[in-house]
Formats: sequence, structure tokens, C-alpha cells
Amino acid sequence: MKHLKLKHLIFLIAISFAIISCTSTKTAQFDPYSYRKAIEIKDETSRLMDKAISPYTNQKLEVEALFLNIEKLTEYEKIKPNNEITFAMWKALNDKEKNLLAGFFKRWETKGILSPVFIQESRKQVLDALDLLIQYEIKKDKESKDALLYLINSNT
Repeated sequence: MKHLKLKHLIFLIAISFAIISCTSTKTAQFDPYSYRKAIEIKDETSRLMDKAISPYTNQKLEVEALFLNIEKLTEYEKIKPNNEITFAMWKALNDKEKNLLAGFFKRWETKGILSPVFIQESRKQVLDALDLLIQYEIKKDKESKDALLYLINSNT
């Protein structure tokens, strides 16, 4: 009986070490809330970017609401353990000095109206970035992680 308990204990310790050393535990798990909010933000971003052919002042309140939602999600992502990459991406998207989401809206605010060609090119870049973030949230695999890290690092 004592021998069986000792084997049980050794087995549990071995399993615990195996779980702790797994690299998959170093990345935050799939989070349905993060996924849903990222999709909502992508949809709202797409809709608002299409309106950049009209004066920014007409959409100012909607843009402010979008960025409030982004700030809330960024703070949510910040507190999740092992979530540095997702948090870094939301910070990059929210950085007005980068050529991503916040940079587009800053340019729209500064210029008042943007050209359809500029909107189309920027829209593709921003929505592709959001798609990478969404794919990373779904998969949490090396390929999506590397793609996201490349995007974060190339927009510094």
C-alpha cells in the first residue's frame, strides 16, 4: 500500500514538471471574449474607415467610441498572464505615430477628408493587421505568433 502511494506521488510530480515545462503554457489560452471584441473592433474600424471620404468631424464621436473600446480591450489584454504579444499588438494598433489603426484616424482628423485611394490602401493594411491578431487569438501557434511579431517589430 505504501509502495503504491509512493508511485502515485512520483507520477504526480513527474506530470506536474511536464506541464510546467511545456512551452504551450507560456502563451495565453484562447479567450472567447478577446476574440469577440477583436471581431467587433475590426468591423467597426472597417465601417468607419469607409467614411473617411467625408469630414472627420461628422464621425468624431464614433471614432472616439471605437478608441474607448480599444483602450478597454488593451487594458483587459494587459492583465492576462503570458499575453505580451497580444498586448503589444493592441498597443501598436492604438499608437498614433504608427501607420496602423490609430495613425489612420489621426491622419483623417488632421486632413479632414482622405482620398479614396489612400483609404483603400490603409484599410487593407489595418484590416490585415487585425486579421493577424484574430488568427493569433484563435490558433496561438508558432506561425501566427511569428507573423504578429513581425508586424509589431516592423511598425516600431
